[in-house]
Amino acid sequence: MKVDIMKVEIIKESKQQCIEQGIQSDIQPVFNKCFSDEELKIELCKYSEVLEVFNYFVDKFLSSTSGNPYLIAISNHEGYILSFRGDSTIIELASKLGIKEGVQYNEDIGTNAIALSLRYGQPIEVIGEDHYHDVMKGMACCTAPIYGEGGNRIVGTLSLMTMIDYAHPNLLALISTLADSVEREIVLRRQNTEHHILNQVLLATNYYGVVVTDAFGRIVELNENILRMLHWDNHDKEKYLHSSVFDVSLIGDFFQDVIDQGEASVGVELALQVRGSIRYYMLDVVPIYDQQILIRIVGTLRNITEMKKTEELLRSTEKLVYAGEVAVSIAHEIRNPLTTVKGMIQLSGKDSKLLHYDLIMSELERMNLIISDFMILGKPKVVQFSDEYSSTILKEVLSIFQIHADMNDISIISETIQDVQVKCDRNQMKQVILNILRNAMEALPSGGEIHISLDIEGSFQRIKFTDNGEGMPPEVLRRMGEPFHTTKSDGNGLGMMIVNNIIASHGGRVDITSEVGKGTSVAIFLPMK
Repeated sequence: MKVDIMKVEIIKESKQQCIEQGIQSDIQPVFNKCFSDEELKIELCKYSEVLEVFNYFVDKFLSSTSGNPYLIAISNHEGYILSFRGDSTIIELASKLGIKEGVQYNEDIGTNAIALSLRYGQPIEVIGEDHYHDVMKGMACCTAPIYGEGGNRIVGTLSLMTMIDYAHPNLLALISTLADSVEREIVLRRQNTEHHILNQVLLATNYYGVVVTDAFGRIVELNENILRMLHWDNHDKEKYLHSSVFDVSLIGDFFQDVIDQGEASVGVELALQVRGSIRYYMLDVVPIYDQQILIRIVGTLRNITEMKKTEELLRSTEKLVYAGEVAVSIAHEIRNPLTTVKGMIQLSGKDSKLLHYDLIMSELERMNLIISDFMILGKPKVVQFSDEYSSTILKEVLSIFQIHADMNDISIISETIQDVQVKCDRNQMKQVILNILRNAMEALPSGGEIHISLDIEGSFQRIKFTDNGEGMPPEVLRRMGEPFHTTKSDGNGLGMMIVNNIIASHGGRVDITSEVGKGTSVAIFLPMK
């Protein structure tokens, strides 16, 4: 909250400064300062090492987000753009805005993330209406400062620019992580072999777990971060000193490779299961030589779990777009002949004594429901918000669903503790409730109980569905909501994905807990009106 308040004040102050300077918001910003070709050439030479590291990390990042309109730029400590890379679409848009190598981002061109990051020495994001100029309000810009050795002096900035439709809350954390990676690589390239330099630069850092061994793999130094990451005893650091790093299953093999082959292992991604969840780390193992004699091996471990989650979010978005395209194509091809078949059977009616008439109509209706799910996935309906009471919508759904519950020997218990108005799309909320109830019913093949409660939690209306059915193991629970992922023989894997999408479009969230043999609980949270 403090960070958000600080950002609001920073943006507000910057815009006020623009007004005082007489900058017109309806005119495209003009870059008043730009390096000459010769000046840019000199600056590029000065930053050659930094740019080499920048290109390495940015190329890896862009390759993992191919197809997304991201532009990543690096500037010097005065805000002059030295280089940028990215998708051709966003580069073309940047060119139209006058952004090119050599221009300077300063506060004279209006509110921008680079100038503010340099001024305040911290990561800054300027998104949509945060911009002063109208032409920039469709953009999202995030900048993180790059600090030099010792972390006391800013040597440049790393920035990410994209269209606002592609912005998400993790962009600032992502560019900060990328800037940290650049800083780390620069430090590693310039590190001194002296032991006290290792202590100052590596062991005292707040970001890395560090373990230092001698040439034979015996641990000679480590910091508290590595103890936490490896889940060693934080209070007894001494018992790990002089032990063999080869006994540490997560990292030991990489130290052995350095000794055997004499080459560093840089940027190795590792996964470690911690208390039922997977944590991701990036490992660097670097040999230290004194006159070509190996004297130390330094391993640094960094937690990149949040970055991996961001990458997974981007991949899921791409998968969803593709799934939508396939869904529309399939649904259109099937719905027309299905409608014809259903209509002809209805026209003949029960009087025709068609064998298994009710069963055929029931199965056709189920097919129609499946196709409707595909249609929603491919082409979402227009949301029409209105002020509604959750209890009213719930009662309407239960009046229909109760028949199915009775037929399956399922008892539904509903209680309203606190009920308030929420702004929602009535039809979409009915679909959410119906999808959750269907899942609960399918988890109770031999009958059971579904408990529903309405209450308030914080600023949200909470609707909680709990069944005493089969439950789910952790590996199935983790993938709930992925398109086409299902454990049902006749399922399509779209039900919970649609629930997640609808609730997200309402500004809410879905929490699911489950235990095998005990049942599942699904809680949806909707912002109160």
